Amino acid sequence: MTDQATPLITLERDEGVTTLTLNQPERRNSLSMAMLEALSEQLERVAADDATRVVILAASGPVFCAGHDLREIRGQLDQHAAQLALFQLCSKVMQQIVHLPKPVIARVAGVATAAGCQLVASCDLAVAADSARFATPGVNIGLFCSTPMVALSRNVSRKHAMEMLLTGELISAPRAEQIGLVNRVVDEQVLEQATAQLARTIAGKSSHTLTIGKAAFYRQLELPLADAYDYTAKVMADNLQAEDAREGICAFLDKRAPSWSDR
Repeated sequence: MTDQATPLITLERDEGVTTLTLNQPERRNSLSMAMLEALSEQLERVAADDATRVVILAASGPVFCAGHDLREIRGQLDQHAAQLALFQLCSKVMQQIVHLPKPVIARVAGVATAAGCQLVASCDLAVAADSARFATPGVNIGLFCSTPMVALSRNVSRKHAMEMLLTGELISAPRAEQIGLVNRVVDEQVLEQATAQLARTIAGKSSHTLTIGKAAFYRQLELPLADAYDYTAKVMADNLQAEDAREGICAFLDKRAPSWSDR
């Protein structure tokens, strides 16, 4: 068992990049109520942290995340309210990631299954080790991955999502990249380095611009085509009023590096 003094989520900051690490490897970093509460709390903190420009979501041990804690669920099989509270909290955390005003990159080593796969799909970007594997295997135990389906189906095509959901089979990291679940697959030995490099590249942009862009990306996906264009036209016009947009345009035309004020 994890010592009570050992945090379920560890936090590390490095030049604008904050890494949140699931830290219960002996329980396969499962999303118990306690783990979800800890993750929710840390997401709230980094959302309000001006020094954090990009977030990396990682995990300790050989498993990224095995989904919900089935031992916890088995102990509450006759407690519908407790079960609903668990899935509602999980849904809240996934939405926190989507609505976080900073980009979130999943750094995936090992297996990500069920709600663990949902966690990867909820992040804005994902870098996976070549040995990583993914699945939504709830169908194998009579519990369809209905909430993981929400994030999965917003990342990959319908038929690819349905194949994962209906078969419950593990897919490889290259296959996950092929269907759009992850962005990049790298050698496991350089996973941390490759993810950090991607994070630093993004952290070098205006954080104000990143916040505007991330929010607009997810909002326009919900809209019909004409409404999406109307909405994003206003976003761009408003964005042009920001100091960083004016600085960026001037820097480009003057052939110099921009100096961001994050405003």
